[in-house]
Amino acid sequence: MKLLRWLLLAVFAFASGALYVLNLTVHPLRMGLFMFLATVCLALLLATAAVWFRGLALGVAVPAALLLFVAGWWVMSLRFMATPDPRTAPQLTRRPGDPGLGHTAVVYFTHGEPETYNPIGWINQFREFDEQKIPFVPLPVRPIFAYRLRQGYLRIGRSNHRSIHQQMIRALERRYREQDDTTTRFYLSFLDDSPTPAGAAIMALNDGASRLVVSEVFLTVSNHTAEGEEQIRELEIEERFGVPVRFTGPLYDSETLKRMFVERANANLGGVAKPQVGILLIGHGQPDQWDREWPTETAHELAFRNGVLDLLVADGFRRENVGLAWMEFKEPQPAPKVEELAAKGVRRVLYFAAAISADAMHSQYDVPQMLARARVPAELQLVNLGAWNDDPIVIRAIKEKIDPLLDGRRER
Repeated sequence: MKLLRWLLLAVFAFASGALYVLNLTVHPLRMGLFMFLATVCLALLLATAAVWFRGLALGVAVPAALLLFVAGWWVMSLRFMATPDPRTAPQLTRRPGDPGLGHTAVVYFTHGEPETYNPIGWINQFREFDEQKIPFVPLPVRPIFAYRLRQGYLRIGRSNHRSIHQQMIRALERRYREQDDTTTRFYLSFLDDSPTPAGAAIMALNDGASRLVVSEVFLTVSNHTAEGEEQIRELEIEERFGVPVRFTGPLYDSETLKRMFVERANANLGGVAKPQVGILLIGHGQPDQWDREWPTETAHELAFRNGVLDLLVADGFRRENVGLAWMEFKEPQPAPKVEELAAKGVRRVLYFAAAISADAMHSQYDVPQMLARARVPAELQLVNLGAWNDDPIVIRAIKEKIDPLLDGRRER
């Protein structure tokens, strides 16, 4: 009997920790089941301790149960981090040496975000940081990180990221068709969604492409762009098929993209004079220690947004009423910056998720939540102008990066 009570204590304690991790990380349709199981298991643990343990035995049982709960949490956290990436690339059916059909394929490559909760993108990111020994969210806290991600999805319903990029690539293709380019083909790909850059490149090869242009729809050179480029280079396309592969590079140096922010600001004045309008360009941000690995991420974000601020001032907005903030890791945060603008007497604040290519959790949920914490007068108008999205100027900026590579005149 003594052995049984200790065995039950161990089973219920370990299972409680494991089940709570599952409750935090599973798909919303299953979280109710695991919350119920975790609660039942915890109740059985408490009942076992209360009924079968007294005095010294209880004093030993309580810390033992805590340690076993932590062990269950830890083991299930490891299992969560070992979740396999379900995405698979299509089979490459083209034979080496096949010259193709003569047309160019444009692989439109961007960050990507699942429409509904799926943590695999973040799991892959955690793995990459662990391999590079970059500190970020300790293992036991990662299930809580996943829970917060899931809560964001539950509040907004779905991410529009994928659907907007689908609109963007269709708009890009229309631009080429309007210029009588009937042969260039376009393939959408995502770092954190399907298909991957490698998958899209394989589809293009199977379709007979004789040239490949990778349109990198990002703001900065970072680990994200490097990962996509590596996926494609690992296919050894030039070596195996003689198909040249060219990369456009991100859009941090696009003057056209900078102009989009000015045009969108002017279209959203809401009848307020420019001297009374504040504008906040909110960047993504990364930890300072990551800057040692990828300094271009922060450098490009700052240079791009400062260039936009210069254009806004040249267009008539007041220098003291425009500024920068960061979503994560760096200062200033959006809420204090908006409070500064409110103190200067602006009547309307326009804010952009300036580094995000298409609306996603950051622009749909995170940034508005940050701004909601600002202590500002109720009459101050806070207007979310979102990510870049399928603005015609954005499409033009992307096309301007692709055009010089279509005939092979520029290599990177």
